[in-house]
Amino acid sequence: MAAAAPEKETALKKRILPRGLQKLIEQCLKIYPDQTNPLQVTTVLKYWLGGQDPLDYISMYHNAGDPEQNIPPHWHYVSFGLSDLHGDGRVHLADTSGGLEPRSGMGFELTFRLVKSPDAAANERPPTWPANLLQSLAKYVFQSGNRLCTGDNIPWRRSLDGSKDSNTAIQHMLIAEDPQLPRTETPFGWVDFLQIVGVTSEELEQASRWNGKGMLNLLTKDPATGGPWLITDMARSSSVFEQFPETLRQLELDLEKEGSDLAGVNADFTFKELAKGALTVAVKKEVLDPDEDLSRSISSCNIAVKEEAPEKDTLEQSTGSTSSDMVNPFDNPNIPSRVFPLTGIELTLAPYAAKFLMLAVRDRIRHGRHFTFKAQHMAVTFVAESVTGSIVNRQTPYAVLGSWVQILIPNRLVPRMVERFGELSTRSADGLKIPLTYEWPEQNLKFIIDNPPPELLNQQGPILA
Repeated sequence: MAAAAPEKETALKKRILPRGLQKLIEQCLKIYPDQTNPLQVTTVLKYWLGGQDPLDYISMYHNAGDPEQNIPPHWHYVSFGLSDLHGDGRVHLADTSGGLEPRSGMGFELTFRLVKSPDAAANERPPTWPANLLQSLAKYVFQSGNRLCTGDNIPWRRSLDGSKDSNTAIQHMLIAEDPQLPRTETPFGWVDFLQIVGVTSEELEQASRWNGKGMLNLLTKDPATGGPWLITDMARSSSVFEQFPETLRQLELDLEKEGSDLAGVNADFTFKELAKGALTVAVKKEVLDPDEDLSRSISSCNIAVKEEAPEKDTLEQSTGSTSSDMVNPFDNPNIPSRVFPLTGIELTLAPYAAKFLMLAVRDRIRHGRHFTFKAQHMAVTFVAESVTGSIVNRQTPYAVLGSWVQILIPNRLVPRMVERFGELSTRSADGLKIPLTYEWPEQNLKFIIDNPPPELLNQQGPILA
């Protein structure tokens, strides 16, 4: 069968295929030379013709696995459409970032591996719900403009197969590199294949606190949790921490010692400047009632969490794990040179993202790092005193540069913030009694946990250079 592969590739090239698509299919044929015509989900009304689904095709391959590595047979789903398939501008514009190696479209395609039932019939057809899942993720990418990266996590809060009656524990996702499909050069730039990995709530929670890539490494250790190819098993009922409790103890030790590699999240927020002394009225209450019972809780919602990688420092390809340098969080910045200092600041943060306040202060600021909440057109970064390259300092703790707000968290305030935010990760978002208010009058600083008014979201901010 393999000997016929060159003839099949020649026949493939004779078909009228967009050049970008042809290159990706050739890459798949290197793995599946005998599957030149795989089962495929095809978009009837293409995206550039007004259709709602951005992926042109999703191919579904049968993968026999590798018994010697304890890799079971599974279905392998591969998307086509997040990268530039056509090169004529109908969907994607050419990469103008100025790099020597431009990316094709979004620079990636999505894959997914779903384990096959041991008693599956030889002619069993693959389920199509993973194709719907990939299409939903592609819509998010197109609508938000947020590219996905290895190590990212995606809170989903429902069964990946879309079933409302399912009791599966696999209700969230992490992003990994596909183990068989390497970066591919196409006529229109490079394309990475990013694999969706189904995970439990506990695994997602710890990935958010710690490190997405680190969590993926834990999952590869045993076939029961995905194995070396990170194959999703919707029947898996327990997390890696339940199966191997020692891993959670080690993770907690690492967090306490080294802090979190999570540099920021996408989240809705608004802010406004507080006049000097605006919060002095609350000083007496703060002193008399320092242990005010907030009885709060939060759970994650559909936010795209961005994890740190070694060399780049943006929320889409985030900072090095030990880096304390500041880099602008926007992809194509037109950064003004003028900095506007603020006398005080009031930040209103969406409830679904409030739990990251604790992570930002305890696992980032306390370790001398920074943490960013990024909306579509604004970003707010919490800055530790030791961070370099910021526009804030002890004398000017709050400032705006274009659409980027920075807030210095002084060392002496960190323990108090950790105490105040301590209960933000104990319950679900629905259990929050919003609005919740946290004030530090001596800093003229106020945080509100509430739904920001829709008309104010994603505006350029009240102060622009």
